[in-house]
Amino acid sequence: MIDTAQAVLLFVVVILAVLLLILGIQVFFILRELRHTVSKANKVLDDTGTITESVSGPITTLSSIVSGVKVGAVLTHLLKKKKRKVLEDEDE
Repeated sequence: MIDTAQAVLLFVVVILAVLLLILGIQVFFILRELRHTVSKANKVLDDTGTITESVSGPITTLSSIVSGVKVGAVLTHLLKKKKRKVLEDEDE
């Protein structure tokens, strides 16, 4: 039959096997939750990219409009300056 040392050893092996099984199940759940978290983070990053692109379009357009207005102002200033010179030359 089984003496006490063998019985204790069998009991310890069974307990360790059960604990390792429980630990494996817990690791499985943790990894599954991590996968869900990573997929949500990926979705957030994709949405952030879409939002950034949708904001950068109007800002680029606004920048172009402002640049056009500045060029128009400079041209107007130069034309006024030239007109003044022509008028001053005619007066003399």
